[in-house]
Amino acid sequence: MSKLRLSCALWDYDRTRPLIDSRVAPEGIDLDIQIVRPGKTFQRMLETGEFDVCEMSLSTFAILKARRESPFVGLPVPLSKIFRHSCIYVRTGAGISVPADLRGKRVGTPQYSATGIVFLRGLLQDEYGIAPEEMHWFTGGLNKPGEKPRLPLSMPVPHQSLNETQTLEQMFAAGELDALFANQIPSLFLNGSPGIARLFPNYRDLEKDYFRRTGIFPIMHIVVVRNDVFRANPWVIKSLYAAFCAAHDMAVEGLYDSDALRLSLPFLLDHVEEAKAVFGKDFWPYGIDANRPTWDALCRYVHEQGLAPRRLTADELFAVSL
Repeated sequence: MSKLRLSCALWDYDRTRPLIDSRVAPEGIDLDIQIVRPGKTFQRMLETGEFDVCEMSLSTFAILKARRESPFVGLPVPLSKIFRHSCIYVRTGAGISVPADLRGKRVGTPQYSATGIVFLRGLLQDEYGIAPEEMHWFTGGLNKPGEKPRLPLSMPVPHQSLNETQTLEQMFAAGELDALFANQIPSLFLNGSPGIARLFPNYRDLEKDYFRRTGIFPIMHIVVVRNDVFRANPWVIKSLYAAFCAAHDMAVEGLYDSDALRLSLPFLLDHVEEAKAVFGKDFWPYGIDANRPTWDALCRYVHEQGLAPRRLTADELFAVSL
């Protein structure tokens, strides 16, 4: 029997590489994989539904699901996870030294509904009592003009969109913004500008403490399957999930190897040992239950922040029991 051929867009992670190079293959499926930067995948998928299977922004998926407008079925496969304490950048002359100083300030961010920014706003509200509406928001391209919202939004906060010639970094450098909430490291910071600093320079310690107290390890991207593909072939969900889990296991098991370091990190073994000490033996788990505090937090945040009309549960996010 011939296999079902499905187009697929993924980024080149260690945990997707076994699928990309065919060391792992989903049962009954021939995946035609393109390596595409995540933001480009999201755009192409939302505009044209180009791929049968792909990586997708978790917040985008949750918002569409809550609106009952999702063209996708989601898999609890957290391809991308990252804490975001390090992603608040402040202008050194803006008088911002602690989170409370953000009240009343002008904050720029490329995508208001981006998952990392949703988690940042949730973090500020939960941990420091700072509500999104207490800041004035500016949205547009970080260092290239013209970036548009990924989803149509009714902005529930004081807000201004940049024009076609402005960028957030230009406004920040000119003193027209006080802070940047940016998933991508701003070029001003990369270039060592004295005018920009992280709000939380000790972010690593804060992130470890945050996880120990909350159980939240922010998930950025999951895997989705187009609804029409799922309806025609419901069995693909379990096949794909099993394959992504196998690829993940292969990647993670190869990290703790003192014979030859798998990644170009001089202290890789120490990183792995620390990750196990903080997160447990399975420090990058897949599935619903293993990530439930994070799924629940994201669902709560998109609702509280006015991006979703109702609060989903973790189980509602995903179509079938895996």
